[in-house]
Amino acid sequence: MTKLAIIGGTGLDEIPDLEITHREVCHTPFGEPSAALTHGTISGHEVVFLPRHGASHMIPPHLVNYRANLWSLRHVGIQTILGVAAVGGISADMVPGRIVIPDQIIDYTFGREHTIFDNDLSHVVHIDFTKPYCEELRQALLEAGRLSSVNPVAGGTYGATQGPRLETAAEILRMERDGCDIVGMTGMPEAALAREFNLCYASCAVISNWAAGKVDSTINMREIEMNLIEGMEQVKSLLVELLGQDAR
Repeated sequence: MTKLAIIGGTGLDEIPDLEITHREVCHTPFGEPSAALTHGTISGHEVVFLPRHGASHMIPPHLVNYRANLWSLRHVGIQTILGVAAVGGISADMVPGRIVIPDQIIDYTFGREHTIFDNDLSHVVHIDFTKPYCEELRQALLEAGRLSSVNPVAGGTYGATQGPRLETAAEILRMERDGCDIVGMTGMPEAALAREFNLCYASCAVISNWAAGKVDSTINMREIEMNLIEGMEQVKSLLVELLGQDAR
């Protein structure tokens, strides 16, 4: 595998196993990325880490500069990106604490800077987004999950909502009818921009809670935190196995 970049979301503001070599500040044509790029190694393998919500987790999902984030990673030579994100579970098998490697996405966001092809064009540009995630990286993640005993859910549709508020029960019911299995706030336009930049991108979703209306109780932030702690430990195990695939 080529050098991997990890875009970390809620629950993955830092990677304890990351041995930092240096940090790099990037200035992009689209403004400033969420934070400086952190270069380092995990188990001896080179990685670049970027916290999606900023170094202090202060940037809400709808204000993340997704274009600048993806541009900065490509600028330093990254071709393969893993986007880690916390999500809510909609389908019955999307149990809190589990890891999902989604294979489809539905975009419910609005008002975000969602393309790089909007100014100074010589012609209109369209990208094929039939399969929104890089299948090569998805399969590598699933194999790493099998070898590390994480056993992630192999597929599912990610519903990307605007945030920062959580959804209503009626909205989740509509999303379930649409075919969504999980719900999050950062899956788009990140995935589409990666495709526009011609980058191999896949998502590793950590289910932190049942989505609104799926259980009788209200969503408990303490429970979310506990599920994220458990889920992120699985993500770290998966990452070590994924990065170790080159050595075999």
